[in-house]
Amino acid sequence: MAWLQTLDLALFQIVNHHLANPAFDFLLPLFREKWFWAPLYLYVLAFAWQQFRRRRFWFFVLSVALSVGAADFISSSIIKKSVQRLRPCNDPAVRETVALRVSCGSGYSFTSSHAANHFAFAVFVGAALGRRMRRLRQGLLVWAGLVALAQVYVGVHYPLDVVFGGLLGAGIGGVFAAWFLKRAPFNGDWANSTPTDAAGSARA
Repeated sequence: MAWLQTLDLALFQIVNHHLANPAFDFLLPLFREKWFWAPLYLYVLAFAWQQFRRRRFWFFVLSVALSVGAADFISSSIIKKSVQRLRPCNDPAVRETVALRVSCGSGYSFTSSHAANHFAFAVFVGAALGRRMRRLRQGLLVWAGLVALAQVYVGVHYPLDVVFGGLLGAGIGGVFAAWFLKRAPFNGDWANSTPTDAAGSARA
């Protein structure tokens, strides 16, 4: 596995150093902050409120919370404590070369909980609402990918941390989405309207 660690470190150097520019220095640390994405979360809630009957809306909110909570717990409390990989900014072998752009933190590195949580949210919401807003699915995956990239850029995670964190979150989000859609299918008992496209298709 030495080759994989070598590749991981090389990719880290590319993202952390060679992609550096003033715009990324300003934006990517912000991408890690929950409050920065508050308008997105409010938009998703508002759209779900508009589209679903109240019972399905609250089931949607509960399912989002369970999906993200499960991803965070498995990543932070199980995998990180089992693997115990040091963050690059705390690793004596590389920390002197790390361009650290935020506080390093004391937690372990693998897997990235930021990546796991955001991909769980993206996959779940994309599946649960994607039929009603078809362009949302791709946009949310790009968004989660940018949040994951930011973890590497600021110096607190290696690329493999965010890749496996993203895969973990996507898997959990997919499982909860399947459960949600099975328990609350798109029909007249749960939905307020027929599916619409984000570009502005008219409702039935």
